[in-house]
Order: sequence, then C-alpha cells, then structure tokens
Amino acid sequence: MILRATLLSALIVIAGGAALAEPPRASADGLMAPFLNVIPRTAEEAARIARVTAAPGDFTAPEPFEDNPAGGATVRARSDADAFSQPSGNISFERELDFKVGNGLFRKLWVSSPSSTLASDGLGPIYNARSCQRCHLKDGRGHPPEGSEDSAASMFMRVSVPAKKAVVASKIEAFLLSLGDTPQHSRPDPVYGGQLQDFGVLGHPAEYRLAVTWEEVVVPLQGGVARLRHPTWRAADLGYGPLAEGAMLSPRVAPQMIGLGLLEAIPAQDILAHADPEDSDADGISGRPQILWSFEFDRPMLGRFGWKAGAATIREQSASAFAGDIGISTPLFPAPWGDCTEAQATCRAAPHGDGDERGTEVDREGLDLVTFYSRNLGVPARRDTGSPPVLNGKRVFHEAGCASCHVPKFVTDRLEGQPEQSFQLIWPFTDLLLHDMGEGLADHRPEGRATGREWKTPPLWGIGLTPQVNGHSYYLHDGRARSLLEAVLWHGGEAQPARDHVAQVTPRDRADLIRYLESL
Repeated sequence: MILRATLLSALIVIAGGAALAEPPRASADGLMAPFLNVIPRTAEEAARIARVTAAPGDFTAPEPFEDNPAGGATVRARSDADAFSQPSGNISFERELDFKVGNGLFRKLWVSSPSSTLASDGLGPIYNARSCQRCHLKDGRGHPPEGSEDSAASMFMRVSVPAKKAVVASKIEAFLLSLGDTPQHSRPDPVYGGQLQDFGVLGHPAEYRLAVTWEEVVVPLQGGVARLRHPTWRAADLGYGPLAEGAMLSPRVAPQMIGLGLLEAIPAQDILAHADPEDSDADGISGRPQILWSFEFDRPMLGRFGWKAGAATIREQSASAFAGDIGISTPLFPAPWGDCTEAQATCRAAPHGDGDERGTEVDREGLDLVTFYSRNLGVPARRDTGSPPVLNGKRVFHEAGCASCHVPKFVTDRLEGQPEQSFQLIWPFTDLLLHDMGEGLADHRPEGRATGREWKTPPLWGIGLTPQVNGHSYYLHDGRARSLLEAVLWHGGEAQPARDHVAQVTPRDRADLIRYLESL
C-alpha cells in the first residue's frame, strides 16, 4: 500500500507546536517510541525481512516458524486459564523477577483513603475496578454483563461531547491541521469527564450503571443462517445529573494483554507502509495511522494501543488506565482524583493517597514495573498448524482478503536493552491502523484522528484461547459477538467484501476458517 508523501514527510518531532511552519526534518522513524534504543537495519536485513514477511503462496503446509507467533518470546500453550499470564519465553531469570513484581502490582487491590495500608490507598473516589486484573481477567479479554447479577467490571463506557470550535485547542489538533486533516472535535463531558465510572467509595455515588438491551438479527449464509445480537447501550442511573447535550457513548471491553511489547517494537515505517488513506491501489482498503500527542514525550507519536489506538506506548496506556479505571495517580497523570471533573468538587476534595514519600499513588518505579509486566506477557504457541482443516481455513482467510487488515507478519526492530522484543519474527495479525468498519459497528464517537466509524485492527494472536482463559467467547469492542463467526459477520465498511466472501463460501470452508482462527 502507499502512504501519502505529505503525511510521511510531516510526521516529525514538534516542540510545543512552535515548529509547525518549519520544513519537515525527520522521516516516519520519528514516530517510534523514543525510549527504544534501535539499531538500524542493514540493507541485507531489510531484504531478508521482505522475503520472510511476504504473503504465502502455498496452503498445503505451514510456513517456517508459524508455530512460534512471538518468535523467541513465544511460550508453551498451556491448557489452563493461565495461558496468557506467562512471561516472555526468552526472558532472563533476573528480568523475570521484575516481571513477577510487576504482576503483583497489576493484581493489587487498592483501597480508599485514608487507610493504614499507605502503599495501597488512593482508590477512586469513583472508579471502574479495584485492580488492573479485575478488568483484564487472567490477562485476557473482558465481557459484557450476562444478566442483572453480572457486573460490568471488565468493560467501561467512554463519553464525550461535540465541540464546534474554529480555534485550534491542542497541539495534536494543530499538528493534524498541518497534515491537511480535519480534527475530530470532541471534548470530555463537563460533569462526567471522559469515562463513566460505575463504582464509588463510601460517600461518593457511582456515576452510572451500564445497561444494554439486545435485538436478534438473522443473517443469511450459504447453506444456512446465523443469528447476531445488536446491542443498544445506555448509561442508566446517572449519579450526577444528566449528561451534556449530544453526549456520545462508546462501550469498550478490556482487551487481552499478550504480546504488547512486541507490538510496541514494530518499526513505525513498517506500519505506515500499509497505510493507504486515499485507497491509491483501489483495493477498497484505506487504513490510516492514528497520530496522537504523547503526554510523556510532548510530541506526535503513532497510536498503537486501545480499540482506537488512543495510546502510543504501554507506559502511557498503563498510566491512563490507572487514572481512568481505578482513580490512581502516576507521574504521567498526577491528579489524585482520577477522572473527577471540576464540577465534581466533593470528589476532588476527598482524601487521596498521594501525600507520602511516593509522591503519587503509584510512583515512577511502580509504573515502570507494571509497564515491564505488560510488555512481557508471552504469546502462546500455535496449535494444529499442519492440520488440513486449519490449512484450508488459512487459504479462505487469505482469499477473502482478511490479511489486508489483519496483516500476519512483522519483524520487530533490533533493540538494545530489550532482548525479549529485539528482532523477532512475529505473527500478530494486525496492521495497527484505523479502518472504517461500517455503520453496524460504528459508535459515532470520534477519538483523535479516528472517526465514529473507524476502529484499529485488533491483533488476532491467542484469540482461540479466549474460552479457555476467560470462560466465554465474546468478541469485538463491546463483546456483542458470541462466536468468531459472529465477529466476522459484523464486519462492514472496508471489510464488507471479506465478510461477504465468508458468508458465501461453503459451510465446510467457513468451518475451516473458524478452525484456523481458533488455532491462532
């Protein structure tokens, strides 16, 4: 695919927005996380990588190294619920100790302030969960409530309101305007902020209760029918008055955590090489990179994490989750009240846990350990790669065009100081780009460059182990799909031709496609 030259040349490091009018001074390499110590590739390495990441031409046997989706970081495929909770397969003994300490912080249950447990206080005052693990159950994916007795602890609701302003209100909006983009103007709700919290500590009402109703939709298939469920999401029992006029809601389940460090180590230029915002090759696929402003580095960066690629680095994603989901402050987001707005004065005036030697409720060391843990959750080995049904399903996957967005292979950068992620052939099945997925999946809420119809292509590695790890088979951003086939059939927009191809193949080919996805 072709990336517009204007975008590639304009992706530069900008200090405080002052350099917007200056000539471009850097290539797409400037979008890579600056904390990665990258050893440049040689011409020989680049040629070798091009060969090894090329599309397969034979579906009668597995490709070399296909069994190891994370390269040397691949872990044994366990048969229990801890399949997603293992450290990278190539981690050293000393670094595994850091992984285990980070795991402890990831699982820690936070309590409200004041408390005698000073290292664990600061919860809320309003929050979605008491720990990272409560959302990312077993480091896997969350699910929507299965009834009135089931909580929504592993999903939450984003909220924002339209902002019709002609002035440039932020650095990233100024940067996007310099690229010729029209920024997607929206702002947090003036009372509820950017995220709705469904729990509150004593004396602080929850902001809302997540509610949903389902409508069955019958979809014809070659040789049968499928039944999808269409959700209508509501913010019920609002605790602080009505939402602002025009409030836009977007429910999100917690995504699985495996392989994040490897996604972070994919060279930015390799991701941008798949972008084709004008569909210059006329294949119907118009992937766009999410470009956002990094709070940590004060510069534009390539978004990689979250359902709309709203975070550039694992560290920033982790700090954002501490603030929004648990109400815990970090050096990146030091406000001790989390997502409480100025209109929620009681919440902001409540006791918090940031008054001791830590400085913030999670200090720099703690945030680094959680980041290290998240970066090094191993990807389980593939299963049954040589099985005839799986190989036939792989053929269907490629012939349908699924690999245009769910790009199978990349090679990570060669890195100093990160041996687990350095120069690995990985199989994540994502391009990490934004795609228009059609009206059926639209949340009508923009986020950064993403429109209300666009979503980042989610990685597929490990997806077949979801029932084993999490005890359910709910997929997509809001868990509406109850099976992998339902997830495919919800695809629209740019993915409509691929979805239609799957609906029209024989039942056997369709079943083999699902077998292939389950093997990932």
